Amino acid sequence: MTAVQVAQLDPLDVKLIDLLAAEPRIGVLECSRRLQVARGTVQARLDKLFLRGVIRGLGPQIDPAAIGFGVTSFVTLEINQRPGHDPVTAHLRAIPEVLEAHTITGSGDVLCRIVARSNADLQRVLDRIVSHEGIARASSIIALAEKIPYRVLPLARTATNASPSEVRS
Repeated sequence: MTAVQVAQLDPLDVKLIDLLAAEPRIGVLECSRRLQVARGTVQARLDKLFLRGVIRGLGPQIDPAAIGFGVTSFVTLEINQRPGHDPVTAHLRAIPEVLEAHTITGSGDVLCRIVARSNADLQRVLDRIVSHEGIARASSIIALAEKIPYRVLPLARTATNASPSEVRS
């Protein structure tokens, strides 16, 4: 078990995160003007939020469907335990259609979110995924519609109430 440092957010941190989420191209000077704090304060807060891993990036968020990948699927993988997760992770990382992968509890070992151009293309992606000798079985579910897109802003807004500084995981 490793200790995970929990970042405390105050109302200014949350306002800064909200502003950057709404307008990712905004500059530090404009942030300071809108938040009515010094430019150095905004820069220091940003640096701290990046350093603590609260903000992971400011790059564009791309909609896979808008670039031709209209099929989303969630795939549970059962892996051969002896070689472990690392070889499978390296294999999955090399497949562009694998958007994310998580080790999980339950009947499977790894849960992936993948995209494809069509159902036929989904078969191609799945075949590529299961071609690794470390993967024993895959089970997929096709997403029909996205009801709540990935989001963290509501969570960040409630994080100012968090009190523990360390969580054991």
